[in-house]
Amino acid sequence: MLVLLTQDGRPMGNRPQKNSHPQSSGEGNEFLVVHNGIITNYLVLKETLLRHGFEFESDTDTEVIPKLAKFVYDRLSEDLGNIGEGKQIVPFSQVVMEVMRQLEGAYALIFKSPHYPDEVVACKRGSPLLLGVKDVGDNGKRSDTLVEEKLLLAKEHGRAREYFLASDPSAVIEHTKKVMVLEDNEVVHVKDGNALLFKFEFDKARSSSGLPSPTSVHRALSILDMEVEQIKKGNYEHYMQKEIYEQPESLTTTMRGRLIRGGDLKRKGVLLGGLKDHLRTIRRSRRIIFIGCGTSYNAALAARPIIEELSGVPVTMELASDLLDRQGPIYREDTAIFVSQSGETADTLQALDYAKVNGALCVGITNTVGSAIARGTHCGVHINAGCEIGVASTKAYTSQIAVMTMLALALGDDSISSQPRRETVIDDLFDLPNKVREVLKLDYDMEELAKLLMDEQSLLVFGRGYNYATALECALKVKEVALMHSEGILAGEMKHGPLALVDETLPIIVIATRDATFSKQQSVIQQLRARRGRLIVMCTKGDAKLLCPNGVCRVIEIPQVHECLQPVVNIIPLQLLAYHLAVLRGYNVDQPRNLAKSVTTQ
Repeated sequence: MLVLLTQDGRPMGNRPQKNSHPQSSGEGNEFLVVHNGIITNYLVLKETLLRHGFEFESDTDTEVIPKLAKFVYDRLSEDLGNIGEGKQIVPFSQVVMEVMRQLEGAYALIFKSPHYPDEVVACKRGSPLLLGVKDVGDNGKRSDTLVEEKLLLAKEHGRAREYFLASDPSAVIEHTKKVMVLEDNEVVHVKDGNALLFKFEFDKARSSSGLPSPTSVHRALSILDMEVEQIKKGNYEHYMQKEIYEQPESLTTTMRGRLIRGGDLKRKGVLLGGLKDHLRTIRRSRRIIFIGCGTSYNAALAARPIIEELSGVPVTMELASDLLDRQGPIYREDTAIFVSQSGETADTLQALDYAKVNGALCVGITNTVGSAIARGTHCGVHINAGCEIGVASTKAYTSQIAVMTMLALALGDDSISSQPRRETVIDDLFDLPNKVREVLKLDYDMEELAKLLMDEQSLLVFGRGYNYATALECALKVKEVALMHSEGILAGEMKHGPLALVDETLPIIVIATRDATFSKQQSVIQQLRARRGRLIVMCTKGDAKLLCPNGVCRVIEIPQVHECLQPVVNIIPLQLLAYHLAVLRGYNVDQPRNLAKSVTTQ
């Protein structure tokens, strides 16, 4: 038995619209394909297929794949018939490999065909794909090695197996914990209750019959470190709400075993096992380059000041797509740190390949053990935030900041002068989950604020220093789930254009918690008030009257922590605000339109 699952664990069904999956080869549905990714040369392939009489119905790049499969199948069947006696059947896996030979781009593909009943073939390049394996009636004593001999042995003993193909582990965890993550250019062929794994090498010579010559691959299954309870909503209305409330626990898990409390002749410190052999190299780097996309980029931006301060190494920020477009210089003396929640982000993966070619030390920070970035980097740290189902990242963001703060502490560990400051940060890290629990009590206030803003068309968020990243992340969350135009702005740039937007109707959030930029944010608030701005001020507890005398603006009061950890505490109520805005505006909170949890295409 084989089940095809979407990224969120739903079975594939019939296609109600012309652009939905599976896509068909045409009349008779001789080949059906489910596709996650993008085919960059689909226009060339489409023109070729049109010349050979194929007709297209959809607007997708995917439709060329099943039609190309039919074209390849017909040609190979004809060739085999010419060189052999009688009718020969082209192996399904070899049809797929010949299709792969023609495709360019990033993709994970699953093929089904009535020419091959009870067979399924899947392959990947660039996009994630895994195979889940479940022994029906498994008593836990069987081997977890996926090799041809063991599968045939299972069949001889009358043991049935179920196979699950999915792009994310969370989709299969309720069925099995035994998975195999496919590597690029690998093909898995499920036939007669067996699963065979092949490696397709594009430059390998074909056989005399003109068919690709695949290489068999044997690899052990891995066991998912995940529980079914992690993917259930429990008593919460939505996954995003659940994941916001899980942050005290996720932060505790992120830091567990990595913070040294001190005492008994031990000094306070940080232990990052995945980096301990590379810290000296990172300290001697010419520069540290953070590379990421979206929320991961914002998390790295929040951690940049403390890493620069404690390491003494210049830190630059790169959006992965922009780095690739510019082909920006990366040197052997650089350390490139790749931040990604899924570890499968397409642009970040391509940037990783680019950095490795240029000889930089590559470090991965991901939430997914065994992901492409985790496998492809020289070293790294798993954030251990737990499974995140909602498309809008919440707990992974705060855990990323915590991990990168611990990285800063580890890099500065050789400096005596910064030791008191490092110990203060470590103390606040230990107390951080309690501060997050405290700020979660603002949920009702954020819901009331959302009611005031639900009919607005735009929202501005001003931040500075550590909290410029908080402004960007707040704006991103509001855009993602509430589908409201929002913009995070560096407060120092207010007079260089954004001030023209200020009037009594436009809601503006100003983040002005206590840090080195507090006095400058006071000035920003005064200037916005002078122009009758509609202000919502986030400030440290006790500063409300100072920043907003006479109650002239709405205030969100936040507990104070060390300034490098303040972004973790500050983002929580803004995540709640985005969540309640989405609910009140009637949008799908966990699966916003046009977005995917893991961005596996460019």
